[in-house]
Amino acid sequence: MTARLRLLVAGLACVVVAAAVAVVVTDPFSSSPSSSSPASSSPAGSPAPRVSTTVNPALAPSPPASGAYFGAWVGPDVFTQANEILAVEQLQSQLGRKLSIVHTYLQWQAPFPTPSALTFLNQGSMLLISWAGTDTRQIVSGADDSWIRSRARQIKALGKPVFLEWRWEMDRPNLRSQVHSGAEYVAAWDHIRAIFAAVGVHNAAWVWCPTANGFSDGRAAAFYPGNNEVDWICADAYPAYGSTASFASTVTAFLGWASHYDKPVMIGEFGVPESDGASQRARWLRAAQRVVVADRQVKALLYFDANPTGQGPQGSYSLAGDAAALSAFRAIAAQPYFNPAVTG
Repeated sequence: MTARLRLLVAGLACVVVAAAVAVVVTDPFSSSPSSSSPASSSPAGSPAPRVSTTVNPALAPSPPASGAYFGAWVGPDVFTQANEILAVEQLQSQLGRKLSIVHTYLQWQAPFPTPSALTFLNQGSMLLISWAGTDTRQIVSGADDSWIRSRARQIKALGKPVFLEWRWEMDRPNLRSQVHSGAEYVAAWDHIRAIFAAVGVHNAAWVWCPTANGFSDGRAAAFYPGNNEVDWICADAYPAYGSTASFASTVTAFLGWASHYDKPVMIGEFGVPESDGASQRARWLRAAQRVVVADRQVKALLYFDANPTGQGPQGSYSLAGDAAALSAFRAIAAQPYFNPAVTG
C-alpha cells in the first residue's frame, strides 16, 4: 500500500559498508490494500498437476510436514541495519522465541547480503527476501542479465535456505507502468528464473505473491507464472484502508483460488490497523489464527509489524505499545502449530 511505500522509502538509504553496520535501502514498493482495478482474469478452476514444490528440496526451504512457519517484517522507526536487527531482537524477546522467517526487502540493485540478513540467517531463521523489480520489458530484453547473474550468485553464496519473492504485489494498479501486463510479468519472471538456474541456485524457494484483494476482483491470476515456475503461492492480506474487514473475508478468495493448486501457501504480509482499537485488534488476530490453522495448505504466516510514516492509525500495524494485541500475537507464536521444525 502507499502507506508502506512511505515507510520503506522515508527511512531507507542504500549504502552497505564492509565490516560495518550500514544503512541500506529496502524495497520502495509495498502493498496497497485500498487499490482496485477492473477484473482482468478469472482464477483457474481445475486442479493443477502434482509437481515438486521446491527446485531442490535438499537445499531450499520446504513446507513443514505439519503446522506453519511463523515470521514477520519488523520495521524500525528509523531504518538502519543496526535498528533493523534491534527491532527483530526486541520482538523476539517479547515473543519468547526466534522467528522462523524474518522478512526483508531488497531493491533491484541494492547491495546484498546486508549485515542484518546475515545476522538473521546466523540466528537460525530463514529469510523471506522481497526483491523489487525494474521494468519487465527491460528484463526480457536481456539488458540486465549481468546484474541478474550477480544477484543469483549472491543468493547462492548464502549457502542457506531462503524464500525469494521477485516483484511481489505485481497486480497493484500503481505498478502497471513497470509491470505492464500479466504476460509481460510472466516473461520477466521466467527470464530471471532461467538465469538463476544457469547459475545453479538451489537454495531459494520461489514465492509468487500478489495481493489478496487481487483475487477478489480477479486481476491477480493473470500474473501466475505456472506450476513449474512457482514453489510457494502467497498473498499479502490487509483490510481495505479504513475498513474493519476480518482476516477471513480478506483471504477467502485467495485461499479458494490456491486450493486448486498443489502448492504450499504463504501469507507474506498481514496486519490489523491501530484504528481498530486494542481489544478489536486482539480479537482480529485470534480469528486470523483460527483461519490459518483450519486451512492446512497455509504453511507460513508473516506479520507486517511497522507503522508507516504519516499514515495515522488507519495505516499503522505495529504491535508495539498495544498490550492486548501483542498478547494475542504472542499467544499465536507460542502455539506448537506455529513452531514446526525447519525443513530444507
